[in-house]
Amino acid sequence: MRLPLRPSENAVSAETGRKGNAMDFWHGFWIITGVHFLACMSPGPDFVLVSQQSLGRGRAAGLLTTLGIALGFGVHIVYSVFGLVTLVAQSAPLLTAVKIIGGLYLVYIGYKGIRAKAGGGVLEIRAEKAAREPVGKTVWRGALCNVLNPKAVVYMLSLFTVVLSPATPMWQMAVYGAWMTLMIFIWFALVALMLSVPAVSRRFSRFGHWIDRVCGGALALLGVKVMSGS
Repeated sequence: MRLPLRPSENAVSAETGRKGNAMDFWHGFWIITGVHFLACMSPGPDFVLVSQQSLGRGRAAGLLTTLGIALGFGVHIVYSVFGLVTLVAQSAPLLTAVKIIGGLYLVYIGYKGIRAKAGGGVLEIRAEKAAREPVGKTVWRGALCNVLNPKAVVYMLSLFTVVLSPATPMWQMAVYGAWMTLMIFIWFALVALMLSVPAVSRRFSRFGHWIDRVCGGALALLGVKVMSGS
């Protein structure tokens, strides 16, 4: 028969538990940070879109697109925290639908870039055009680019079911998710700021329509690749 713990033993046990939880939290935090940092730096639709918007339409457009991407990533975080990522990833029809819709959207915005006309690369003209576009439309474009990326579903599945233990508390996953969302915003904001520096913009200003076409072609190819499932 096991004797009940004395008050001092209870205190020691509670303190040990708190230390263990703190160690688990920071262990997971640094793993998530390292993996997500590498994922942010990997070229993909988000990077291409931010580059296109920053070089072609200026800093504000690049940052608004970045905000949209972060909000879109937040959607993935929400359903992952509640354990829905496994259901999405294991549902073949749903994952196929996401691939088709996401791929078609990338092809659509890529096609719009490919159709860019010569003369649209002059900074003043493009800045004026950017100012006429509603803020919400720019943010929405970035959000859809991220939300409709099926590879994001697979990425979240690997993080929340492989890297993190199923026993990880929901509040802890929520903190990780908020940090990951902030990381993705900071990374693409830096990309937008660097590419919209006046010296860089002036260098590319004469080739603005070609930048649109190249980025548009890259987005379209990524869309086809997404739909093919490769």
